[in-house]
Amino acid sequence: MTARRQRCGCDVWLAYCGNCRGPPAIMQRRINTGATAPAASDRRHSKGLAVHGMTRFACNCKLRGGLKAAALCASPLLTGCAPGVFHPAGPVAAAEQTILLNALAIMLTIVIPTIAATLGFAWWYRAGNARARYRPDWAYSGGVEAITWAIPVLVVMFLGGLTWIASHDLDPYRRLEGKTPPLEVQVVSLDWKWLFIYPAQGIASVNQLTIPVGVPVHFSLTAASVMNTFFVPQLGSMIYTMNGMADQLSLQADKPGTYYGQSGHFSGDGFSDMHFMVEAVPPDQFTSWAQQTGGKGAALDPNSYAELAKQSSGVKPFAYGSVAPGLFTMIVSQQLPPAPGPEIGRPEAQVSPRSGSGNAR
Repeated sequence: MTARRQRCGCDVWLAYCGNCRGPPAIMQRRINTGATAPAASDRRHSKGLAVHGMTRFACNCKLRGGLKAAALCASPLLTGCAPGVFHPAGPVAAAEQTILLNALAIMLTIVIPTIAATLGFAWWYRAGNARARYRPDWAYSGGVEAITWAIPVLVVMFLGGLTWIASHDLDPYRRLEGKTPPLEVQVVSLDWKWLFIYPAQGIASVNQLTIPVGVPVHFSLTAASVMNTFFVPQLGSMIYTMNGMADQLSLQADKPGTYYGQSGHFSGDGFSDMHFMVEAVPPDQFTSWAQQTGGKGAALDPNSYAELAKQSSGVKPFAYGSVAPGLFTMIVSQQLPPAPGPEIGRPEAQVSPRSGSGNAR
């Protein structure tokens, strides 16, 4: 049992179990105020006596209590570990994870021996080792030169081959093979929100992407103003969006779930709020969602698109019940004028994306 000062509103001594550091034997007392006897409910866990002006306890709790407490202490830290590229939910993300692990293994073949050799040389040539040969005039060794050049060359060759093969296998323009035809989704990055158009279903959504599980999804992507990037870490392949052109990307979700999507390219004050959620649902549920969304709510046409393209951040997800035919083509071909993007100028001293005190970016 240990007594430790806990810095809180009133400076107190906390007596806690040395194993679990948990509440069974917690006693509080103000400093220099004499010992406090344990409560009746605590006596079955601990035994108290006054030592040097503080209360000390001997706890009879089990070691397993310590393990539970350690897990509880670690859980707040682990909650910050959101799923990402190492939690793949589709074939593209799984292939990218394999590439990362293979590249790591290749690089470790030179990193680990180098660290081991550094430590080994430091230990062997220490001042107290009389067996180490001191060679102040040594200058060249063909064997050492061969090793120090051959290993990096092999690493570069393996990494280059891995990158070459993966670049062709994971070409964004290469469509994924599936048992069903791919779902077509047209993506427009705006300031600072995402527009998803489903041309076959005649609907659209903002900051919410719904896709069927096990069905390849073919994306056509463009930007309404400044360059941006489209990235769903658990599905893979970040790709740029640029005004006046359309990129392509194919992804697939292999299991139902909600996946985080984001912009990976700074594009102004609202960049931090430019994210969206991907809902991967069974195919029949996706069909039902598309039917329920169609014909309801506002229509997405050139006028409503011009209103949507105005700068705004923190936009809650919503849907359009209908979409004007060829709207995406008009955006790409700039028949619909590009949005102005972040304004250029000298920012005010009090500029803030939330306060609205200045529009200069």
